[in-house]
Amino acid sequence: MDAAPVPLPPGEATGDPAWADDGPAPAHHDPRELASRFEDEKPGRVLSGPVGALFTGATVAIALLTLWQVFFPLPQGSKYYLIIFLAGVLPMVFLAYPSEIRLRRRSATPAAADGPAPGGDPVAAGAAPRRSGPTPVDWALAVAALLSCLYPVLPVTLGTGGGGYDAFLDRQGLLVPLDVVFGTVLLLLLLEACRRTTGWILPAVCLLFLGYGYYGGLLPQSWPVAHAGLDFGQLVDAFYNSDSGFYGTPLDVAASYIVLFTIYGAVLDLSGAGRFFVELSAAAFRRSRTAPGRTAVASGFLLGTVSGSGAATTVSIGAVTWPILRRAGYPPERAGGMLAAAGVGAILSPPTLGAAAFIIAEYLGVSYLRVLGWATVPTLLYYLGILLSVEIDARRSGVRPVALDTGSAWRLLGRFGYHFLSLIAIVVLLATGASATRAVVLATLLAAALSFLDRRHRLTVARLVAALSGGVRGVLAVSAVCAAAGIITATTTKTGLGPQAAALLVSGAQVVSSEPAVVLVLTALLAGVALSLLGLAVPVTASFVIGWVIIGPALLHLGVAAPAAAMFVFYFAVLSEVSPPTALAAVAAAAVTGGRLVPTMWQTLRYALPAYLIPIAFVITPTGLGLLGIGGVERIAVAGLVSALSVAVLAVAAGGWLPGVGPAGVPERILGALAGLVLLRLEPVPVAVGALLAAAMVAGVLVRRRAAGWAGRSPAVPSGNPGEEMQ
Repeated sequence: MDAAPVPLPPGEATGDPAWADDGPAPAHHDPRELASRFEDEKPGRVLSGPVGALFTGATVAIALLTLWQVFFPLPQGSKYYLIIFLAGVLPMVFLAYPSEIRLRRRSATPAAADGPAPGGDPVAAGAAPRRSGPTPVDWALAVAALLSCLYPVLPVTLGTGGGGYDAFLDRQGLLVPLDVVFGTVLLLLLLEACRRTTGWILPAVCLLFLGYGYYGGLLPQSWPVAHAGLDFGQLVDAFYNSDSGFYGTPLDVAASYIVLFTIYGAVLDLSGAGRFFVELSAAAFRRSRTAPGRTAVASGFLLGTVSGSGAATTVSIGAVTWPILRRAGYPPERAGGMLAAAGVGAILSPPTLGAAAFIIAEYLGVSYLRVLGWATVPTLLYYLGILLSVEIDARRSGVRPVALDTGSAWRLLGRFGYHFLSLIAIVVLLATGASATRAVVLATLLAAALSFLDRRHRLTVARLVAALSGGVRGVLAVSAVCAAAGIITATTTKTGLGPQAAALLVSGAQVVSSEPAVVLVLTALLAGVALSLLGLAVPVTASFVIGWVIIGPALLHLGVAAPAAAMFVFYFAVLSEVSPPTALAAVAAAAVTGGRLVPTMWQTLRYALPAYLIPIAFVITPTGLGLLGIGGVERIAVAGLVSALSVAVLAVAAGGWLPGVGPAGVPERILGALAGLVLLRLEPVPVAVGALLAAAMVAGVLVRRRAAGWAGRSPAVPSGNPGEEMQ
């Protein structure tokens, strides 16, 4: 998810294996600090002393409130709880994140503490934690945030305003001037909180929607996006005193789900689970010639089950596996692409998907277990594509075998396999009808109890406080983003922008063709491009919210099932982390490996290719619902097998090698690419055509191998070692 538990640095869990001690990554930083630089949010301050104690106490209190709410909900209702929750987290944002606005030149010493010196190493300096405390302005903003958040529930009459929660609700649609003042203050504070945590772009997008709501009535009424117009008081009422504004579904998800899963992740992290997952992956493949690549991919999958954050998982597995990838002969760029693609799978991997997955459950009114079921087959196909690319790269590049001194995988499972129990407990509890919130709380308690099986990672009182505080700190930025997303959803609801924008998107596709099937395919392609571009600018959660209210209606209008439309938007929102030119996960991987940034991004794109194409199959044919586990066993089996074939031939086309046979030339790669794309249609005729193209590709590679005389020896083995073959 957008906010995630911090990854473990090497050596904190089950020990420092010999294979990992091969020198530091080029960045020379603790993975915790490095990961924070490549999350959707910016790194915050390191608070200590009385301020740190106050911050820890406040965040622990918020964590206890969220846990209490699961079993004993506040009698005033969920919106009342959201008001209290935002009043707790928003002031903490101003204490934890600096403004980074310099009104005048500062002396050299403080500047060195806050950022890189001119001409210095941006990687090294950028990762330095900010140790300066909150400024007077930060304290003033924190107090203003507390008052503006609590104003709706304070039982104090202030002229015609105030009066408590019920009185505030009674004024919905009829706000008094004092209500508008406090609502405006909260609006500005949320924009500033987003700027501090994510940068300028999301606040700019929110202001764009705000401007559209206010000035849209001045547009020519013949324009499709024109509306009747809203005055500022109406907009503030929609943001501050409605269920689609600040206290809408996105914030509800952050306060009810995400914070609990980040606490769970922090507890599991402190219990040593992260390191165990990496070591288990290495032990499982230690006898394989492609062990380094397989270890990186498997580590990404296992860590993703508890992380839900692409960049953090990338740094976490990179800090441990890059040394063995380097010893195996992987170039930094190729290794970085592999690490980034495997890390981004964290947001796609059950049982802790990204934050947007919880929003899907709320928007569609389904259980979180249902969303997990929808994500299962696409996740398997995604990692299948990465593993095939790893195998192809190993054979094409002739990477060297590396001995991994990790011990037996069975021994590791026997000693530390209990780390899987809490993950299994989440799925079992969800299957028995428990809510996602109760399931994760009970799983957290189980993980805390199991931590006492390892004396080095027992969850003592101090470590429990750290887990609770760290879990809440991890959700500060995403809470600000989710609350600010209310500006977008409320404006869209009030103005009717969603259906209007959807009609424009469909009309653009109909310009090319009036054939319904062609219109659907073109709309899906345009939507994928739009979502990818949007994701370059805003965090995944905000990207999903905007995509769902603008692009979702277009897909639904064309007859796409709601689960397919929602998962389509979700996948393309997530893929912003591997999409050039930003590609946060790829930037993080390049920082770990020291590789060139742009080549690392393109390598990441190659590894993650299936994730871009499989969602297209969700929406362009009813059979695609089988990829979401919908439609019966036969549909699921057909969709899964055909899509697996598509992923395989696309991997061959991208990598230029057919495992077990030999190199693929340009004609064979073109045939493979065409076969993979045609197979995505998942209908009898396209599947037959795609299968014939795939067979022609294989035949072409066989002919090429025979003509080149490759039979009898492995071309992947460097000269001087004839007879060795890659396994």
